[in-house]
Amino acid sequence: MADVREIGWELHARQRAILAAAVELYVQTGEPVASQAIANTSGLSSATVRNTMAELADAGMLEQPHTSAGRIPTARAFRLHVEQIRGENRIAPRLLPQQSRTQIDSQLGGIAGAEAFLERTSQVLASLSSGVGVALATAHAGDVLEHVHFQRLAQRKVLAVVVTRSGAVRDRVLMLTNDLNTKDLEDASRYLNENFRGWSVERVRAEIAARAERERSEYQRMLQSAEELWRRAVPDGSTSEGTLFVEGVSNLLVAADTDRGRLREMLAALEEKDRLVALLTAYVDSQDGTVRVVFNMEERAPQMQGLVLIAAPAVLDGTRLGTVGVIGTQRMHYENTINAVGYVAQLFAQSLGDGADPAETS
Repeated sequence: MADVREIGWELHARQRAILAAAVELYVQTGEPVASQAIANTSGLSSATVRNTMAELADAGMLEQPHTSAGRIPTARAFRLHVEQIRGENRIAPRLLPQQSRTQIDSQLGGIAGAEAFLERTSQVLASLSSGVGVALATAHAGDVLEHVHFQRLAQRKVLAVVVTRSGAVRDRVLMLTNDLNTKDLEDASRYLNENFRGWSVERVRAEIAARAERERSEYQRMLQSAEELWRRAVPDGSTSEGTLFVEGVSNLLVAADTDRGRLREMLAALEEKDRLVALLTAYVDSQDGTVRVVFNMEERAPQMQGLVLIAAPAVLDGTRLGTVGVIGTQRMHYENTINAVGYVAQLFAQSLGDGADPAETS
């Protein structure tokens, strides 16, 4: 699973400088870069730049889309570019421009609860990066019940709202086998709140099932109703799932330099939330704590070819509660996007925790 930290091409200083200039110009304009454009800003002669760009093309760093056009960076060039800016100590949340930090602070300040914070995060990162903002709120087996509420919507149709101590709020519309009236639902929620507040969600499932099995009285009917409601509201195995928030998919319509067929594939892949959850889980390591830049997502999802993931774990008191990130085209402003993702991950820990040290992202 290679990423930019495993790349190590040997280029001399002039090649690196000209490649960096080519990448930055291409990111700014979206047009193939001519040698004269680099010569105008580098102080080098056009001939020197042209010869060096030819060397970079031979090394697989630049390609020429048309005979008469300039050159554009390859995926290898973008990987090396990220490696270079990391090596130059340009990656750290504190280095994010003040204007961007102010925008993030204003939009994420005062939000209560991890899931609400992460939902807003996807919107903020989409706006800042002009890419697709993604945030995954991860459920945990050890998550502790704070409150549960059931509301009747229609016959055999109930809204279940489960709130946990981590700040996660999960709502689910349940289709029941038997209809329950408002009093039945109130009795079930009161029983769960009075008996199981402070319990882990998986302990609740096991205990209420056991109680419903052994009771033989009028009390049993309420227990069975409560057990069915809980089982459907918090399905077995849901502790390994997560809630995914995705914003800014339309940004790809502007940024993607690809044909319509490939663009449709990319958009379809982003709509498959189960696949995105799997990708975020596979590529982002809470033990590492750094912002991860992944260019090779097509190894797990071929439709993601040409897209880049920049993501970091959202950690609170040593526990990973989710993931924040951006999915965009290779033509993105890497320095700002990496620092924005790192800053949001840091803010998550500081806003919802007790001021603990944020994850290192430099």
